[in-house]
Amino acid sequence: MGLTRFLHTADWHLGMTRRFLPPEAQARYSGDRIDAVAQIARMADEVDAQFVLVCGDVFDSNHVDRQVVARAASALAQFTVPVLILPGNHDPLDAASVYRAPVFVDRLPASVTVIEDSTPILIGDVEVVGAPWNAKRPGLDPSASVVAGLGPAGSLRVLAAHGVVDVMSPDTQDPSVIAMSGLRTALDAGLLAYVALGDRHSTTEVGGDPRVWYPGTPVATDHGELDPGNVLIVSIDKTGVGVEPRSVGQWSFRRVEARLDGVDDVARLDAELAAIPNKDRTVVRLSLVGALGMSEDAELHRALDDHRDVFASLTTSDGRSDLAVFVEESDLQHLGLQGYAHAAAAEIAEAASTPGPDQRAARDALRLLYRLTRGAA
Repeated sequence: MGLTRFLHTADWHLGMTRRFLPPEAQARYSGDRIDAVAQIARMADEVDAQFVLVCGDVFDSNHVDRQVVARAASALAQFTVPVLILPGNHDPLDAASVYRAPVFVDRLPASVTVIEDSTPILIGDVEVVGAPWNAKRPGLDPSASVVAGLGPAGSLRVLAAHGVVDVMSPDTQDPSVIAMSGLRTALDAGLLAYVALGDRHSTTEVGGDPRVWYPGTPVATDHGELDPGNVLIVSIDKTGVGVEPRSVGQWSFRRVEARLDGVDDVARLDAELAAIPNKDRTVVRLSLVGALGMSEDAELHRALDDHRDVFASLTTSDGRSDLAVFVEESDLQHLGLQGYAHAAAAEIAEAASTPGPDQRAARDALRLLYRLTRGAA
């Protein structure tokens, strides 16, 4: 048996929407997910892969828009090698499966195979055995019976599965988790040569075993993902397995933490945000703590508004932020207000400094008042 090279990918989530993205950024995000498929097709040619294995969640659901399915089929047509698609928990092979919809079936390239059961698929020296999801909540690990039924392999055998491995799951009672012990037993016995997984969006070698991997999502989907945006180049022969992550993703999700206690801190945050590259494909979540005066707070929000215009998304985490705004009498005097207007500003300032349901609205009103009066000056 000679060396076989293939691409292991998963979790394309075509049709995914992100509620924090404005419409123009969402359109770019959706387009980039389709473009990533075309990029994977080019990579398969560049590395001389014999096939591509997609381990679940090609689509974000079985109910994505027709246009998403049509564009996905068009992107799949760019592959010059066989592509094997395993249905996952987001796109299970149930009665409403997108893989059975005419818009997909009628456009499906001949080189693409949807893995509908555990019947072995032989490609060169490699036998692929899949464990597709037939329901969104099957109540069991679909791969368990497949692994239990494996006999001696006449070729290099790869298991394609989707789900959380128990060594990485906090929920030990979840019946759908994949047992790492079962995988290792099959690998050590030579019944499997490699386990290709999907579901986890971070590129991960599982349990310190170089024969078991999640490739992660090719396009990042949220904060907290570790090293997303990759495809795995897997080289396999009778001596073992080699795995090389290769980047394809353009999007990044960043958490930026800052302590703000004065105008210099605001300037540093402004500069840090300005230095981030690829802003139109970067989602930033801020965690801000400290205390600012009214003028410093106004400067902060002026800077954030400017950055918000160019980032794909820029938001402040309420749960991770604790930024106090204090208003002194001198601040109110600098507004140049008199009489009723001054009294109203003082009342708003009091509400802005007092925790409660009106605090945020009062702070927004005070920032607007400050900008208006400073602009008039």
